[in-house]
Amino acid sequence: MSEPRRNKIPCSVLVVIHTPALEVLLIERADKPGYWQSVTGSLDAPDEALDTAARREVLEETGIRGGTLRDWGHANVYEIYPVWRHRYAPEVTHNTEHVFGLTVAAGTPVVLNPREHLHFRWLPWCEAAAACFSPSNTEAILQLPRLAGTAS
Repeated sequence: MSEPRRNKIPCSVLVVIHTPALEVLLIERADKPGYWQSVTGSLDAPDEALDTAARREVLEETGIRGGTLRDWGHANVYEIYPVWRHRYAPEVTHNTEHVFGLTVAAGTPVVLNPREHLHFRWLPWCEAAAACFSPSNTEAILQLPRLAGTAS
């Protein structure tokens, strides 16, 4: 017998994966073809550390291990898209998304989880920002030149 489905926690991470030359990795959602984004995902447990969630999501979605992870010290609160609201408890309408950057070497291999993503591409930061469907993801990428060199 399978476990009952747990509601998602309305606290998530957004991880902008980029090279030192500011090329950004975008991945296309399997459940919404044409929707390109950075790595994103909810905490697995209320006590999961944000940086742990960020590393876990990066590994689960792209297969990338390592790199330099930086907490950009910014959080977005946004209304959850109606198409995805069924994943949360009925009274939950908003999510808090914590933004991170992950610097990796150019040519870092990417292995997508096919249940979650269809394709990936590396784009210069300006093009990547324009390709994202999520306004908060777009804004995070637009901040990349300013934030990429900051210490955590």
